[in-house]
Amino acid sequence: MGNGRTAVVTGAGSGLGREISRALLGAGYRVALAGRRADALADTAAGDTKALPVPTDVADPDSVAALFEAVRAEWGRLDLLVNNAGVSVGGTVDELSFADWKRAVDTNLTGMFLCAQQAVRLMKAQDPRGGRIVNNGSISAHAPRPASVAYTATKHAVTGLTKSISLDGRAWNVACGQIDIGNAATEMTLKMADGIPQADGSVKAEPTFDARHVADAVLYMAGLPLDANVQFLTVTATAMPYIGRG
Repeated sequence: MGNGRTAVVTGAGSGLGREISRALLGAGYRVALAGRRADALADTAAGDTKALPVPTDVADPDSVAALFEAVRAEWGRLDLLVNNAGVSVGGTVDELSFADWKRAVDTNLTGMFLCAQQAVRLMKAQDPRGGRIVNNGSISAHAPRPASVAYTATKHAVTGLTKSISLDGRAWNVACGQIDIGNAATEMTLKMADGIPQADGSVKAEPTFDARHVADAVLYMAGLPLDANVQFLTVTATAMPYIGRG
């Protein structure tokens, strides 16, 4: 049985996007699964009839517009956007290529803007009006890792995007919050078990935590009435070297 609510999750083909999508489907949401690879989206859907896989390039305005038009045509409204798609691009400021910088900005920042823009337009026009946007930031929105200039800069920018959407959306009953995550266990964090560079120049293994807890946090944020909002939520592995002097 569905709960009558609809959602879009970007980056739904793997990692946190897959975990969040399946949690929303399990909670009764109808979920549009957005991502580059149709086969990966089909794997996330796993035959659930409430899932709508929509291959999407979040950095392409036309592709994003087509995603939200598919949602409007299929369900007539949107209650939740989980702006999750992102890429991790390593490199120091003096060595990072322009192509890698642009790829990070196009996906991590411009992609979130384009999806939020289309979501707010749909949420403003529907009846009843309003909805919620949850942006996936990172603890890199607070402090960088070594050699992560593009990723860190875009995640800091996501915080500004979140605040601006929150302010712009008030008149239309659109709430916007951000979840900042540190070391959820996904394909992206597998290398942490072997050790990653630290601020003091050492290389150390770091702990991770079950990504399901991220999905549970998103479900909590999404489940609030629109007159309440989790503006910022940070969830990390308890023993990761984040709080401290590095």
